[in-house]
Amino acid sequence: MITSPSGAASGTLPPFQFLAAPAEWDRIDFISDLHLDSTRPRTFQVWADFVRQTPAQALFILGDLFEAWIGDDVAAQPGFAADALSILREAAQTRWLGFMAGNRDFLFGSNQSDFCGIHFLNDPTVISAFGQRIMLSHGDLLCLGDVEYLRFRSLVRNPEWQSNFLAKPLQQRCAIAAAMRDASREHQRMPESWADVDTQTALEWLTHVQCSALVHGHTHRPGSEEMAPGIWRYVLTDWELDGSGPLRAQVLSLQREGFVRLDLPA
Repeated sequence: MITSPSGAASGTLPPFQFLAAPAEWDRIDFISDLHLDSTRPRTFQVWADFVRQTPAQALFILGDLFEAWIGDDVAAQPGFAADALSILREAAQTRWLGFMAGNRDFLFGSNQSDFCGIHFLNDPTVISAFGQRIMLSHGDLLCLGDVEYLRFRSLVRNPEWQSNFLAKPLQQRCAIAAAMRDASREHQRMPESWADVDTQTALEWLTHVQCSALVHGHTHRPGSEEMAPGIWRYVLTDWELDGSGPLRAQVLSLQREGFVRLDLPA
């Protein structure tokens, strides 16, 4: 995998990271929004089986792998977080793993990345593979209509805020994260209020980096659409195998023939 330095674009465009898939790759998998935690054992097990068994040479995790990551010290003791890191480390022995932070796991630190053998990805990142240029994003940066969330995002991505938060005792951080999760779940009960990706801005980004496709998560509205002639958007699904609603666990796979959605057995 060749990585070029991120280049800052002009105006309102963000800096982009550029990757080139090695010639020997013939399958790349994309997932996001699994929201793993100790209360979702079935979802966790299906994810663990998938990352161990997928024949893909690369797996890109585009944010919100965890329901909440409140600091790398949560993995210092045996339990859910330590088990998850062990699975990532095992999978990284046999395939390339890329991790892009989402709005739930932006505190996942470089120490854990080094331990697991995974690669941090900028948001957005452009990958060249199988004759295509594809822009990858968690998706939240493009949801311009969600003004309140973007204000919150700017706050928690500030290094000073993160330093102050990580300095708090673990128990206090757990309580803060629980309150944030409760507020988020309340918001999720009103899908009519959810913001979606701003099409004009997404097309501006895609045109700037000459990409024919956008892959993202965050919105929990999986699907595929042609945004403009020859430019496609692929929205990743969230995973849920422990609740009372419809079961879902899907992977978006890029192969030499194109994109395909793969439903995993529940």
